[in-house]
Amino acid sequence: MIRAHFGVDQNPFVADNPALLPHQQDIFDTVRVHCQQGGLCVIVGEPGTGKSVVKQALVQHDPKRLITPVVNRTLHTYASVLRILCDAFQIDADGRATACEKRLIEEARRINHAGRMLAPIIDDAHLIDLHDLRRLRLLLEDFPKNHNLVLIAQPGLLTNLALTPNHDIQSRVTYSVLVPRLTSDDLERFIHRELDAVTLPHATFTAEAFSLVVRASEGYLRRARNLCVGALFEAVRDRTRTVDLKQVNRVLLQPHWRERLATP
Repeated sequence: MIRAHFGVDQNPFVADNPALLPHQQDIFDTVRVHCQQGGLCVIVGEPGTGKSVVKQALVQHDPKRLITPVVNRTLHTYASVLRILCDAFQIDADGRATACEKRLIEEARRINHAGRMLAPIIDDAHLIDLHDLRRLRLLLEDFPKNHNLVLIAQPGLLTNLALTPNHDIQSRVTYSVLVPRLTSDDLERFIHRELDAVTLPHATFTAEAFSLVVRASEGYLRRARNLCVGALFEAVRDRTRTVDLKQVNRVLLQPHWRERLATP
């Protein structure tokens, strides 16, 4: 609907856009270095601050040299995580956990011999049972040192790792970073970049509407994306190609936005 109305070939503000803002690029570059020498990286941040953008950039970076199997279903058991990893490596996932472990180790060694790096990514890692995470960490001890386990989580994971029983995991963390909320300048840069990506002029949002989007997003990239998309839908409904305060405010009047903005 938006594409047809605004005369563009791509959907604006797509969530899988791998382009990085400067602070995200710094995180990406650091994690990539750890992939070369082996490590355990922890990327934490509040929901909507842009952790998934860094993950997507890693996945799309260089598939021929950097293998990045992603485990998104972190509420599964250890055996299920192993099968997800086997599926990501396109190897047989049948049999007991020990059989899956053996095949994964063999595949990791084959990847190493081929001169490729390995970076398994566990998304929403704060939800995974720490006992299962410990078993996964022990499995990776048998991998060649060309791998880097990347945990993407909410800040509570670092709190749990700081507990004494979990120091065996915490002590192996080679890099950790807290993804901050975006500054107003970063949000403006993000919105302009997304408009440029689909050849929409910056004037698609009036100055007043643009300022309101930045303020209402409160530094959260996901909020900015959702608010912009919602305002563009409202512009389609109004049969206008310019997003003004009327369209943005109509989105902000929706219950989930009202409750969010009313929360101190």
